[in-house]
Amino acid sequence: MGRADRAKIKAPDFPSGLVWYNTRHPISLKELRGKVVLLDFWSYCCINCLHGISDLGRLEEKYPNEIVVIGVHSAKFNAEQKEENIRRAIMRHGIRYPVVNDKDLLIWHLYDIRAWPSFALIDPDGNLIGISAGEGIYESFSTIIDSIIQEYDREGKINRSPIQFEPETLPVIDSFLSFPGKVLAVESSNHLFIADTNHHRIIMATLDELAVQMIIGQGEAGFRDGNFMIAQFKHPQGMAAHGDFLYVADTENHAIRQVDLKNRQVITLAGNGRQARRINSGYGLTIPLNSPWDLVFHQGYLYIAMAGFHQIWQLRLKDGFIEPYAGSGREGLIDGKLKGAALAQPSGITTDGEKLYFADSESSSIRSADLPPQDAVSTIVGKDLFVFGDQDGEGNSVLLQHPMGVVFEHGYLYVADTYNNKIKRINIKKRTCETLFGAGVEGLRDGAGRETLFNEPEGLSIAKGQLYIADTNNHVIRKADLETNTVKTISFTGLDAYQQAAEVLKEEFAGKVIRYDPQKIQPGEGKISIDLVIPKGYQLTPHAPHTISWQADNDRLKFPISPTYLQFESSSLPIIIPFQASEGKSHLLVDMLVYCCGSQAEAYSQCFLAQVRLDIPVVISKEAPGAEIRVSYQIAEQP
Repeated sequence: MGRADRAKIKAPDFPSGLVWYNTRHPISLKELRGKVVLLDFWSYCCINCLHGISDLGRLEEKYPNEIVVIGVHSAKFNAEQKEENIRRAIMRHGIRYPVVNDKDLLIWHLYDIRAWPSFALIDPDGNLIGISAGEGIYESFSTIIDSIIQEYDREGKINRSPIQFEPETLPVIDSFLSFPGKVLAVESSNHLFIADTNHHRIIMATLDELAVQMIIGQGEAGFRDGNFMIAQFKHPQGMAAHGDFLYVADTENHAIRQVDLKNRQVITLAGNGRQARRINSGYGLTIPLNSPWDLVFHQGYLYIAMAGFHQIWQLRLKDGFIEPYAGSGREGLIDGKLKGAALAQPSGITTDGEKLYFADSESSSIRSADLPPQDAVSTIVGKDLFVFGDQDGEGNSVLLQHPMGVVFEHGYLYVADTYNNKIKRINIKKRTCETLFGAGVEGLRDGAGRETLFNEPEGLSIAKGQLYIADTNNHVIRKADLETNTVKTISFTGLDAYQQAAEVLKEEFAGKVIRYDPQKIQPGEGKISIDLVIPKGYQLTPHAPHTISWQADNDRLKFPISPTYLQFESSSLPIIIPFQASEGKSHLLVDMLVYCCGSQAEAYSQCFLAQVRLDIPVVISKEAPGAEIRVSYQIAEQP
């Protein structure tokens, strides 16, 4: 349909006096004439809205100078109306286009919006083309935007002058974590696992000393299996442990990952990195998933809070078969048989061995799903999608606000009442709820009971009488002693060595330089294989921050893994670095910092640090014998 065939409806402009983000000044539609404008009506609680952010990013990449995306944040929950909470959500989800705080739903009503997310498309003359509700807009909007650009290009009316916006920045935080989403305390192995969500990695520490032992994942968003140094996650969330394995809900990769703690390898069990558009079942990697948010293990199965489908799923570990377990896929709060019930964005899950319990975030409720042979979903506390608040009490009088974490212990459910900034306890049999920790306002304060302050806590886990809390917007892990009723912020040890190693590798190189003969490789995909020969009687010191970084002097060698500070262990040897090569010459520098100590107990104090640079000229030619650069370095003992 051409412009002459469309009814011309002028798009309503933005009311004055609203708070804007990612821009130096409020924006008007008038100043955007000549651009195609796409309004995204969203709310940061909504999983479907979060899915839409990636489609908007793809559209911005396709039309970098033709379209302007503007987020209209129209809050559902009270907590989402607050300016600072929206600012944090914008930074957490990497949103760089302008966003306006429509807390009173003024713009929402001007455009007659009915659901989250909704998208309004405005032509370069400022006319409203149409409104679409629901996620998965990329293909349909690409087609429409193509036709609009062609139409207006014929008249020379497309303004391709770039517009620069100013993304929000977080204040400097004194934490090595970034928006940690979930935490898992494993008493049997004395481990504490942290989903360092916005750093796209998993932190493994000891429960007793709270010492960082291992970093799982390179820290760059991606979807890659392999050893701990090269594996990649994308905004990982919930975890479950069984034996030598840790299982991870890799939320924005829409996958379930298995971490082999013994052999230090990460593999994908289910999901293929793409978001599923319809509900299906099958085996492992053949079935796309939809924002798995949390996990719990029970009798050979992983039960998955599949937030994007508003369901609980199950993954049979013996053969990888995965399927929906509870919930029809319809969003709502409807109890009944497992397959017929309606759930609303389950984001936390736990079990007592007889039932599953889950935080049904969008319905602000805590609910249960029977394990076999029973067959029912029931609501413990909570009322409906739009009924929320902050009220302790019994049964139907209880009100929560978007809870995201839940853990079972001795007949009680401990709940992260996320948007109320509180930790609550529910007696399952009596259906009573009480606030244990938190004053109900945002902040960071240790102390006793309700004197403490949190900022949107999301994850909970219990071990040895201690409740571990992922205090997400404070970027820290808190520990609540359930006997003394006190909370303190955890200070992890072992971090200084990691940070010092990172700084050493960033500074001007002062170590030993080893120069190699030119290495000849073929163009295309290849790998660098680096081995270390350890002096007799020594070993790489376990859990020390052995690090490696690399760089090439031109783009003849390109690396899918970020060439920055990475950690490795002896089990990672040889170190494998994949690359993409094109014909020509390049020069590769590999910097390593390693710690060696005597391998015998009596000699363990005999330690030294080796800092070395491998200087490797590279010739890339079709006549080369292979596509692998292989180097070995003999670490010299340093008394």
